[in-house]
Amino acid sequence: MEHMGIVSLIPPIIAVILAMITKNVIVSLFSGVFIGVLILAGGNPLEATMQTIETYIYPRLGDGYNTGVLVLLFFIGGFVALMENSGGGAALAQASIKYIKSRAKAQIGAWIGGIIIFFSDLGTPLIVGPVFEKVFDKLKVSREKLAWIIDSTSSPVAVLIPFIGWGVYIMGLIKNEFDLLNITDSEFDTFVQVIPFQFYAILAVIMVPLVTFTKLDFGPMAKAERRIQETGALYWPDSKPLRKPDQTEKYTNGSKAILIWLPLLVLFLTLFGLLISFGFPFEQVPGNEFRISLTTAYLFAAVTIMILMIGFKIKKFGEAFEIYTSGMQKMAYVAVTLVLAWALGTLLSDMGTAMFIVEMVQGNIPVFIIPAILFVVGAIMSLASGTSWGTFAIMMPIAIPMAVGLDAHLLVCIAAVLSGGMFGDHTSPISDTTLLSSTGAGADHIDHVKTQLPYAILNATVTFIGFIVAGVTGSAWTLLLAIALLVFAVIVLSKMDKKRLLSNH
Repeated sequence: MEHMGIVSLIPPIIAVILAMITKNVIVSLFSGVFIGVLILAGGNPLEATMQTIETYIYPRLGDGYNTGVLVLLFFIGGFVALMENSGGGAALAQASIKYIKSRAKAQIGAWIGGIIIFFSDLGTPLIVGPVFEKVFDKLKVSREKLAWIIDSTSSPVAVLIPFIGWGVYIMGLIKNEFDLLNITDSEFDTFVQVIPFQFYAILAVIMVPLVTFTKLDFGPMAKAERRIQETGALYWPDSKPLRKPDQTEKYTNGSKAILIWLPLLVLFLTLFGLLISFGFPFEQVPGNEFRISLTTAYLFAAVTIMILMIGFKIKKFGEAFEIYTSGMQKMAYVAVTLVLAWALGTLLSDMGTAMFIVEMVQGNIPVFIIPAILFVVGAIMSLASGTSWGTFAIMMPIAIPMAVGLDAHLLVCIAAVLSGGMFGDHTSPISDTTLLSSTGAGADHIDHVKTQLPYAILNATVTFIGFIVAGVTGSAWTLLLAIALLVFAVIVLSKMDKKRLLSNH
């Protein structure tokens, strides 16, 4: 195997360390690429700068597939911005509130609301949280519980869906590695096949109804629930909520639920109508046709929502169009991140980083444990850096070639990287979704982190076991085992918590 030895580990290590220190994905990825090219250029900084741009960045932009992905991301960004600013999500949630009469229904209502707003992981907390906070207060469900529910239905839901920004980004990373390894499998098919192995995200979503229906809270969350039920206090005496409870007007602006469901209906009908014309689901749809269909669907959906916003006099045309273009602009950060991730992947391939790791691991570590290791490394990195996308960008160029080189289960290894990144996104106090969940629920940020962490650690423990089993079997049925383990663990932990409570009294 051709590689540059231990030197080939320097670029990804630099990227990981800088991601943890700076919390800036772009700076971290660019530095990793530049340092690697500097090594290849014999230490000449001017030559390294020129080679970074000419050899590793320009070709990524000139590739037809990559261009299609970047264009699609901009169309998604514009549509998501319109959805977030239409007020339709809040209106849909408000319409369902009149049916909520119990604590369980309130929690499940917020959970369903979070799943419905699947198109925006950052929008979920700010749409669902303010709408449901008054209901939670009235029925004496803690703000910490609301923050946990909307956090569990933001990124964990988004990472499971192939046709939104998350899926497009991840498929772009997968496709780049497949091309470098001459793998002809469809990145879309691969993503779909990976879904049952995304143990952490699935368990995070499932845990909400599990805890709700069984009333099996434990740890700091159980204390928060007892506080509001016994005293009616929304917060602990020293809590400092990130948003005052009455700041909900901007999210409940008298909009209509149709601004959510009709654009999504147009999106799905357009997408699947076009895919069917290409032979879906009986024939594999070529990647280019899939991207064009998806871009067209998002464009039609955006036009639909703009017409509705103008028709209902929510926004004027100029305002709606400005929202659309500003949403596109927000995707520039994602686009740059993806281009640098592609560049890093190509660089690591040229340096033989994965091949060196394979050579070091082969015969020393059982192959079945590789996915579990990838999950732990990804979890630590994302927890420290607060970024899941940065974790994906750095880990995927290592994990996929490793899986191929070691003959480990490829789908399981990809899922392990995604689950590791998801853990940090879900628990890190510096993660944007964690912060927004505290904000959306009007909860103290540290209280949210403390109450959510035991649930997340339990999910991560079950996920780790799941990846060991899946590393052996490669079977998607491992998901059922993981769910069963989660149910068992929640029951045991809840009983232990109740015994502690009784002994204290």
